[in-house]
Amino acid sequence: MFTIGITESDTNFQYYAPFIKGVDDDIQVVTLSYRKQNVEDLSKCDGIVLSGGLDAHPKFYNHARINYPLAQDFNEVRDEWELKVFEYARLHRIPVLAICRGMQIVNIALGGDLIQDLEEHGKLNHRHVMDRDGVHDIQIEQNSLIFEISNCGTGKVNSAHHQGLGVIAPELMASAYAEDEMIEAVEYKDKVNNSFLLGVQWHPERLFKVSSNTSFSANIRAAFLDAVRNKNS
Repeated sequence: MFTIGITESDTNFQYYAPFIKGVDDDIQVVTLSYRKQNVEDLSKCDGIVLSGGLDAHPKFYNHARINYPLAQDFNEVRDEWELKVFEYARLHRIPVLAICRGMQIVNIALGGDLIQDLEEHGKLNHRHVMDRDGVHDIQIEQNSLIFEISNCGTGKVNSAHHQGLGVIAPELMASAYAEDEMIEAVEYKDKVNNSFLLGVQWHPERLFKVSSNTSFSANIRAAFLDAVRNKNS
């Protein structure tokens, strides 16, 4: 039995566990809760999913401005918790799948920063509209992990965010881009000396439910769980 820890989110959290668990008898999930601070469960995790959610506080990526467009109440307790969870995963070489905000947390943790509002910076609207995810095309870099996983050079993904990666952390490489050149996926440059890490700006846990195109949803889940199983084989 393999245990996947999923960091707690206050928005759309109900999609993550069914997506990860699927129908596999050897997968169980545990919520890594910023409320409970259940550090003891980290040692049980064979893989970790950093979930989506509200904006990280700008102080964690060395920005002073907090009144940018669409800024909401911050949850610094969650920010600190997820930075701690990711650091634990790095130290213990635990595979990580980082989704939307989760990808942003990874970039912050490794020394990168964020664009605080995409449209303010001349980018397209990547937000959901009328409570439905947006949809846009992405371009995949060849010779990348996400290319290997998806077996696609281009495709469509869902979109529900207003921030994006700015300066990329030195250890990371961008491996997918939206039409406006916003980064849609990141991974480690050095894959030999690091464990599995894939960050995606879209939401495969929701795309999985509504799309027959599995390249950017089910394939990601399968690759992540393969990394979990192989680590412990």
